[in-house]
Amino acid sequence: MSELDLRTAAASAAPARRARPGVGELLALGFVLFLLAATIVPGLISPFEPNAISARDAFQPPSLTHWFGTDESGRDIYSRVVAGTSTSLLIGVSATAIGLVLGLALGILAGFGGRVLDFTVNRTIEVLFAFPGLLLALLVIVIAGPGPVTATIAVGLSTAPGYARIIRGQLVSIRTSAYVESARVLGHGPFRILTRHILPNALAPLLVLATLGIGQAVVWAAALSYLGLGAQPPAAEWGAMLSAGRTYIGTAWWLTVFPGLMIVLTTIATTVLGRSLTRRTAGNR
Repeated sequence: MSELDLRTAAASAAPARRARPGVGELLALGFVLFLLAATIVPGLISPFEPNAISARDAFQPPSLTHWFGTDESGRDIYSRVVAGTSTSLLIGVSATAIGLVLGLALGILAGFGGRVLDFTVNRTIEVLFAFPGLLLALLVIVIAGPGPVTATIAVGLSTAPGYARIIRGQLVSIRTSAYVESARVLGHGPFRILTRHILPNALAPLLVLATLGIGQAVVWAAALSYLGLGAQPPAAEWGAMLSAGRTYIGTAWWLTVFPGLMIVLTTIATTVLGRSLTRRTAGNR
């Protein structure tokens, strides 16, 4: 085989190699599967009852019996981390869904409501962007009161402006595309064009972007719980566990390291998978 043939074969094989998931993607997928298992069947992967108190086992360091050690009440940290997965993921996914729905509503109003609505929505989004996302969430909690449900709504509201801006840009771009113009020529009404042609093409990249937002929502929810504005002790929630363990950080480091590590790994895993989906979606266009 000539050198030219070798180069041609290598070039044709390159896309197939790029399509294969990398080590980082496989590790991220494995960790997400672990999170799903911890959410659906926590009893199968946790050896102890998360709220079982044993005074004689208090402040045990990580060992073969207690993988992540125990807290001041003798509760197994690993079991509590597993039990807290469902709460943290539920808050992250629910907050992302709230932000996505509100962003979609605002984006549609801005993209199809005429100049007045477009101007009004854009100015509102700019005002909301003037507040840091976590500060906006804190403002909502101050008004509505602390708690996991309020924290979920607060995080969802704080992410909505970002989704709204992206959706508005997608809708404006698709609205002027050739296939939408063809649908208008064929006599399709505005509602049919919106539901059959514009929204399906706008939502696909947005759902991929929402995967990236889950990690951010988990971090914000944990921050609110750490500040005492989300889930409250003795709830097995990662942010609440961080808050409870900070008093003993000098003598029992494992109380804060392992819940914090779960937050970091969850954010990294969802971000890696979200970026992988973004690249694959862009490559298929």
